Amino acid sequence: MPTKKLNKKSKILIGDFSMWQEGKRTSINGNIKALLEFFSPRSAQIDLVDGPHPGSDRVCSIIEIHQKGKLQKTRCAKSSYFLYPFLKFTNDVSKTQVTFKIRDIFATLEQGLFSGQKYQLFIGLESIYTFAGLILRKMGIVETVVYYISDYAPSRYSQKWFNEVYLWLDRFCAMHADFIWDVSKAMHPARIKAGLNPKRSAPELHVPNALFPQQIEYYPLNKLNKKMILFSGSLGIDNGPDLAIKALPIILKAAPGAELHFTGGNIPEHENRLKKLVKKMKLEKHVAFHGFIQNVDEFFRLTRGAYIGLAPYVVMKKSVRWYADSVKIRAYLAAGLPVITTRVPPLGKEVAEAGAALMVEDNPKAVAGGIIKLLRDKKLYQNTRRAAIKYIKNNTWENVFSKALQQMKML
Repeated sequence: MPTKKLNKKSKILIGDFSMWQEGKRTSINGNIKALLEFFSPRSAQIDLVDGPHPGSDRVCSIIEIHQKGKLQKTRCAKSSYFLYPFLKFTNDVSKTQVTFKIRDIFATLEQGLFSGQKYQLFIGLESIYTFAGLILRKMGIVETVVYYISDYAPSRYSQKWFNEVYLWLDRFCAMHADFIWDVSKAMHPARIKAGLNPKRSAPELHVPNALFPQQIEYYPLNKLNKKMILFSGSLGIDNGPDLAIKALPIILKAAPGAELHFTGGNIPEHENRLKKLVKKMKLEKHVAFHGFIQNVDEFFRLTRGAYIGLAPYVVMKKSVRWYADSVKIRAYLAAGLPVITTRVPPLGKEVAEAGAALMVEDNPKAVAGGIIKLLRDKKLYQNTRRAAIKYIKNNTWENVFSKALQQMKML
């Protein structure tokens, strides 16, 4: 079915997720702010179905009505009340919860069926929301369905039957959506290898994560803390924070004043594991944990003051990092930081080829070696920094979404 260009009368329905704390949406979400800011000037109304992520302090789906860039109405999905006891009981951040997935389908169908609206465009973050969007399209409530994937791995779940359901849902959405938006170029080949028939697939577009223009800013060299090595994001083992700590004694021999800073991580046991490792290695004076920084502007201010950004992902066969986009690498580049990474993240390879990162093996000695090289070689550091600034300068949400819609012939 041919698509129509968006206009000031267009209505859009988005199914997405976010982490809620203290009654507010945090910056951990499926690019909600970016989607709202981009589509608001290009439509009459955006209806958002926001499913709080497990671990949030609220569990019912939130439905928001946005008109002309302003939030007009907010309510809890009525369908969520029927699931409330089950949602509360299974509200565990460390696991994927089936009850939350059922909640998301019901909330999306509720809004589509009872809003009285016809939507020109539906954007579903991940397969569950997209599945609901496809039902609404079948009912004539939605015209065009976009399957927007921020996270994919062919071996995502350890339980075989659950992983098979996950892969089936992904294939179903990839075949029946009008367009696929993948944040990483590695996702679609992996999907095909996992069983998707490419001849039956919807058109796949690379729609990477991006930044707002004000986030792409860097300090002059003389304002940087040349001792500060920064690790941002999730503190799970597969992301490599343990490697960073184990590399620090080697770094300190070459640069005695070096400091390792951690930002991010919303799972206490991960941070506790790292703090025990720091204590065991007697590195307390050289390591700082800033926790999850809720204020995005504050996070970028801290990042801009650092000297090197770390993304030392660990080589693990079933890691989702082989297929995902790396938001932390984009944040480092936006602040003008040279990056140390491994061969795991697809973006890491691309950035290293552009001269904005050093690619190393996933062991403490190699990670330390890359950092020491940047600390000692001023010319290498400056060249890598210049490449980082050049690579990221046009990586804005406006550019990314505009390109996607132009490819869809909707802009």
